[in-house]
Amino acid sequence: MNFILHLGLGSFHRAHQAVYVHALRQQGDTGWAIAGGNLRPDMADTIAALQAQDGRYTLETVTPQGERNYTVIESIQRVIPYQDDLAPLIAMGADPATRIISFTVTEAGYYLDAQNQLDWPTFADLRADLAAVKAGQAGHTIYGGLVSILRARRAAGAGAVTLMNCDNLRHNGDRSRGGLLQFIEALGDAPLKEWVEQNTTSPNAMVDRITPRPTPDVAERVKAATGWDDKAALMGESFIQWVIEDDFIAGRPAWETVGVEMVQSVQAHEEAKIRLLNATHSCIAWAGTLAGYQYIHEGTHDAAIRQMAYDYVTDDAIPVLHTPEQPCPINLEQYRDVVLDRFGNPAIADTNQRVAMDAFSKIPGMIAPTIRDKLARNASFDSVAMLPALFLAYLQRWHAGQIPYSYQDQAMDPAVAHAICDAADPVAAYAADTTLWGEMASHPQLLDALRKAYARVLAFVAERTGA
Repeated sequence: MNFILHLGLGSFHRAHQAVYVHALRQQGDTGWAIAGGNLRPDMADTIAALQAQDGRYTLETVTPQGERNYTVIESIQRVIPYQDDLAPLIAMGADPATRIISFTVTEAGYYLDAQNQLDWPTFADLRADLAAVKAGQAGHTIYGGLVSILRARRAAGAGAVTLMNCDNLRHNGDRSRGGLLQFIEALGDAPLKEWVEQNTTSPNAMVDRITPRPTPDVAERVKAATGWDDKAALMGESFIQWVIEDDFIAGRPAWETVGVEMVQSVQAHEEAKIRLLNATHSCIAWAGTLAGYQYIHEGTHDAAIRQMAYDYVTDDAIPVLHTPEQPCPINLEQYRDVVLDRFGNPAIADTNQRVAMDAFSKIPGMIAPTIRDKLARNASFDSVAMLPALFLAYLQRWHAGQIPYSYQDQAMDPAVAHAICDAADPVAAYAADTTLWGEMASHPQLLDALRKAYARVLAFVAERTGA
């Protein structure tokens, strides 16, 4: 049997990639299975539950109309327990039966700056990981973990392997591969770098399925529907999509038989998803939090918030993705409307807390590109400017200790964020932040658009809260 070793057994992987492999196995194609584990000692309860259940778990899916379905997913054939030295994970990665190593670590987990360079100064854990790997210890970032696995694979003569990124990162295969090679260069391991260049590929991919963090009521519904007290149950929307560049060096499952789109280039799908779905999702999460909502669907059904999201896509995102010179093969207006319908599904109960996180990665990756494209055309961008303006107002609330939940952001330096909020001119300080804006930092048109948008956001907040 061939294996996909997956790093990061979180909800999204189990509601997405594992579902496609399960579908193959249900068709009778049992030539592939998943082995999975984590690079860090998180999700201990879920990992223990999956071990106890032999990798089996129930996925609840919900349509926008509220129809629920339950499927027991059985594609994870090996659950790898966490050890600090990652020995079981490394052994699996060095097994010739492992033909693909896939990973979901979230956007901020790639530590890349606006120029796609590893941001060593900002991330102490990245520097610590490099030192640990240099000292012969296992690495716990995606790069250190992959190096630990690939060194063992090379030493074992286990052959080529595909490195498959499954995160919402633009050009995710290319960029994570670039980060890995930079990490290996910093190690000074030239033989490993040459081996990786010759014996791995990194296809780009676009992944899509809204998957909230599981809550206790998911397990209660699963038990009521199936009779199984499933300790690893989770839920997701009924919609699912996966588009992958067909660039696999050591074979792959016949995913095209279960609905995966195998393509030459994923770029059009990737841009549509990141700009029309991911950026809009963040817009609704930040605005919804400011308006006092807990869930994404509440903000989506708020006419003013929905209009912000709609205007951003219609006024600014679609015009740069679909042009006479480069027409988009996707019907973007239809895609926009489907996305908003999906976000409005109350049965998903997706929280603003989950979607609002990691803005210091999401703004440069998902929102700044549209502003950059509009600037290049010398065109106004008032609608897209509302998104970062919403986050600035959100950041001010965070600064004042008034966000009703814990905000998580791996790419944010809290001292820098507090300094922005404390500045005599917070909008100017925000516009000057190079982590967010790269070469556009302090651009006069950016600053002017942010000032106008921030005034509109403050008026929106005042209307909702009386503040």
